[in-house]
Amino acid sequence: MTESESQASADGPLSGEMVRHGTGVNSNRAFPTESYPSNLDPFVLFEQFYIDPDKGFPMHPHRGFEIVSYMIEGGMEHEDSLGVANTAYENDAMRITTGSGIRHSEFPADGQACTGLQLWVNLPQAKKDADPDYVDATADALPTTEQDGAAVTTVIGEGSPISLHTLMEYLDVSVADAWTWSVPAEWSGFLYGVTGSGTVAGQSFSDGDFLPVTDERSVTLQSDESLRVVAVSGRPHGEPIRQRGPYVL
Repeated sequence: MTESESQASADGPLSGEMVRHGTGVNSNRAFPTESYPSNLDPFVLFEQFYIDPDKGFPMHPHRGFEIVSYMIEGGMEHEDSLGVANTAYENDAMRITTGSGIRHSEFPADGQACTGLQLWVNLPQAKKDADPDYVDATADALPTTEQDGAAVTTVIGEGSPISLHTLMEYLDVSVADAWTWSVPAEWSGFLYGVTGSGTVAGQSFSDGDFLPVTDERSVTLQSDESLRVVAVSGRPHGEPIRQRGPYVL
């Protein structure tokens, strides 16, 4: 293990915290939680959601940030106040710029449960009142490359049709041997385990685990079988993140 990997893993991976939303939807939240109570500038929160067929999020408001939803299993129906209606299925992605204000709903499709990942990304103060916007991408529109020991799909970043007001990268990585992830200088980043098991910087890592990486560091992921993670990094805004329920002020 390199010195940088030792620094990245000094506190070890954290387990997500189960959250039950008021609508009955359950999530495994990586942050903020009791064990990791802070945001991770520019990121406001990250969680894996599980929606049963009879649950979901009715029309509700948001403003002041951007939402990235990435589906893991099943389908999710999205409708919003812009007049958009879309159903995202496995490995499809959606991005909402809430900006000055938007309303949307999320329900499982086809009478089946669904699960996915949702990331909230802060908008800088100068863009809090940006016009609300929506874009989606199907799985086949997201570029996938075979790298040493892993298959890497770029959800956000070079080659993806999805971009945000914040400079960032979002990778879906399936590790079959060993793969090294590097976070650019002065960026913040984190790893989240989706399925399987392996090690990150020499420490056990499996589904639901979370590891923040806040400096320029390289982290090696290894698996004897299969480990699927998302690796997310972004350039901080250096501004306070003030979340008030569905709003980020």
